[in-house]
Amino acid sequence: MHTQITVSTMRRAELDFAIAQAAREGWNPGLHDAECFYQADPQGYLVAKRGDQALGCLSAVSYGTFGFLGLYIVLPGYRGQGIGMQLWRNAMARLDGLCIGLDGVFERQAMYQQSGFQFAWRNLRYRWQSALPAPAIDAIVPLAEIPFEQLQHYDAPLFPAPRSAFLRAWIGQPDALTAAWRENGALHGYAVMRRCVDGWKIGPLFADSPAIADGLFRHLAAQALGQPVLLDVPEPNAAALDLVARHGMVQVFGTARMYCNGMPALPLARIFGITSFELG
Repeated sequence: MHTQITVSTMRRAELDFAIAQAAREGWNPGLHDAECFYQADPQGYLVAKRGDQALGCLSAVSYGTFGFLGLYIVLPGYRGQGIGMQLWRNAMARLDGLCIGLDGVFERQAMYQQSGFQFAWRNLRYRWQSALPAPAIDAIVPLAEIPFEQLQHYDAPLFPAPRSAFLRAWIGQPDALTAAWRENGALHGYAVMRRCVDGWKIGPLFADSPAIADGLFRHLAAQALGQPVLLDVPEPNAAALDLVARHGMVQVFGTARMYCNGMPALPLARIFGITSFELG
């Protein structure tokens, strides 16, 4: 007789299990995602176990007024046994009452709709690999030169809730490059490029204009030195689609962004690359 499945909050070390499963699934996580994700909400990660054996995971990160689901994985040999549903129920209970977002694979949309999620838009992952010369743009500086309070203020309308703990970890993580567009002391865009299992991902890429987004993208992509660069673009942003087309990027993956308990009014025209499929 099988031991009962239990669902509990992950310890920090157990979050490495979730990231390893994401890598095995081909989701290409960042090398330091576990630590950054943990800083966002240390209680926000669930693991399903039989005895001491971890069989599945799901993140249910709370930003106070907003929640986000991700890392929804059951080990291949244990699917179809209700483990995923146990995780799901626990995650939804943890975020009860919040507006909740997720990035789900297209074929699972109907399942999420049954839980009250509504389709918002598609996020499309594009891959670029080339040797791009870095532009000489005086307005581009490292994020370290921008006061954190100024960055928080810029980020606030571009995400559904304040995320200062996550933001500090994200911009300060090892194996990452950052860029900000500053003119006359004002911030007009910023981006982070982090090292992943395969190449680099740029996210977020937030900018007040297509030209600023393009400059930030070229500045960071040039430093990948010919390695793959990935960018997750919200499809409604036509200027972002123009950017990836202009640089000959190839679509390699996509998700359905969905929300329940309301839908945030985000300025998608300024969002050229989302932060991550796992945390929003």
